[in-house]
Amino acid sequence: MTQADLDGPRLAPASGGEAQSLVVLLHGFGANGDDLIPLAQEWRGLLPDAAFVSPHAPEPCEGAPMGGRQWFRLTFRDPTEYWRGVTAAAPALERFLDRELARLGLGADRLALVGFSQGTMMALHVGLRRIPPPAAILGYSGMIAGPEHLAEDVKGRAGGFPPVLLVHGDRDEVIPVEAMHITREALARAGIGVEWHESPGMGHGIDGEGLRLGGAFLARALSRRPASER
Repeated sequence: MTQADLDGPRLAPASGGEAQSLVVLLHGFGANGDDLIPLAQEWRGLLPDAAFVSPHAPEPCEGAPMGGRQWFRLTFRDPTEYWRGVTAAAPALERFLDRELARLGLGADRLALVGFSQGTMMALHVGLRRIPPPAAILGYSGMIAGPEHLAEDVKGRAGGFPPVLLVHGDRDEVIPVEAMHITREALARAGIGVEWHESPGMGHGIDGEGLRLGGAFLARALSRRPASER
């Protein structure tokens, strides 16, 4: 797979009709699109008119079993690697989003981005800079990459910002919950509102309450009429 041809598993709207919105699920480091597409099954009842897709990240992940992939390589030794990684991976994801929206005949405001871990880094990086903005960004167990760049990157942008919900386990052993608070503070400094939830006793994963909150958040955001119908 090259950075030009991201692809992954899809689910058509549960209603059986044409898609009225698109939810893109961005997996974490060492996983692939098959890891997150089950979230679509959890939320299809709330979002019957939404199409779902979970693209495989562009790079194979060395040592990861069963086709694990990565949005960018991690050494855990370079403090700038998150920023350099999201910046390098963003164009491929942008092209994929544009292609999927065009395939479904949807406007950019009918898009929701959902990330887990490294996928949350990608969702926040691309979603907060995308014009027009997506309808929503939902991030699980992740963080913002390069928080010091955000305020300058989005200063004076037109079109406003998407609603953001961050969900994080308070016992996360991979990305500590403090990373969520660093993220929400960076968003606040940039003038971006954010909702957040700590899942008590939860490690690096998504619990039932996190799923419920995420589904309700997406349903609210995507219930708004498309711009073409206003």
